[in-house]
Amino acid sequence: MESGKRKRGKRGGKDHANKNKIQNKPKTSIPIDHQILSKRRKIDGGDSSSFLDKMRARLSGGHFRMINEKLYTCSGKEALDFFKDDPSLFNMYHTGYQEQMSHWPELPVNIIIKWLKDHSPSLVVADFGCGDARLAKNVKNKVYSIDLVSNDPSVIECDMSNTPLDSSSVDVAVFCLSLMGTNFPCFLQEAQRVLKPSGWLLIAEVKSRFDPNSGGADPNRFMKAVCELGFTSVSKDFSNKMFLLFFFKKRVKKASGKKEIEWPELKPCLYKRR
Repeated sequence: MESGKRKRGKRGGKDHANKNKIQNKPKTSIPIDHQILSKRRKIDGGDSSSFLDKMRARLSGGHFRMINEKLYTCSGKEALDFFKDDPSLFNMYHTGYQEQMSHWPELPVNIIIKWLKDHSPSLVVADFGCGDARLAKNVKNKVYSIDLVSNDPSVIECDMSNTPLDSSSVDVAVFCLSLMGTNFPCFLQEAQRVLKPSGWLLIAEVKSRFDPNSGGADPNRFMKAVCELGFTSVSKDFSNKMFLLFFFKKRVKKASGKKEIEWPELKPCLYKRR
């Protein structure tokens, strides 16, 4: 009997030891679902916040493309009304625009800034479609910054075909990637009105808009039309792979007659989804 008790005691001790082993068994440090989530976070770029940032960027890019297409396919007056209905769209557009420009190796506005710095600071400038008014902020000249929406007291809010500037009041008119409306000839006509005789007209535009092989306008036809408006072509620069530069001077004598100018259609610059 005593030996039987001892045997049972041994079995009881063995059961107790096994129970302790089960209780002390180490737990899995990361549950399976957490491991999957961790892998997803690594794939998404680090954590959920970066994933949300990417989603916001995609939505912002989509809004920019929509607004950009609108501006290229409507008149200046329609664009003005469009932004008046919802001014926040203007900020959305320019945020997307700056993102697009960040991919360009060289910006045309910087070339125009350099051109102005190489000339007299006494020249009065009208910057049509000024955006964030970078031009005015980087030169000593008096600059009338003009755009569809004004978030800055120095920017004149108006339709670029109908500005409050006096006739023959400026020395330089600038269009830096801003001939966007379907009635862009009216913008140039307004520039001709406000420029002094022998005043400068500087135009920078996306190169694809002037590529006849891909549906763009013939640059020579465009230059001919501008000259018929009352300008003389001084020079052009087609060396940059992203944009073209045109330099004109307003003729002292007005254009004779009222011959209708045949303007080429400028191809809209529509950005693809990245």
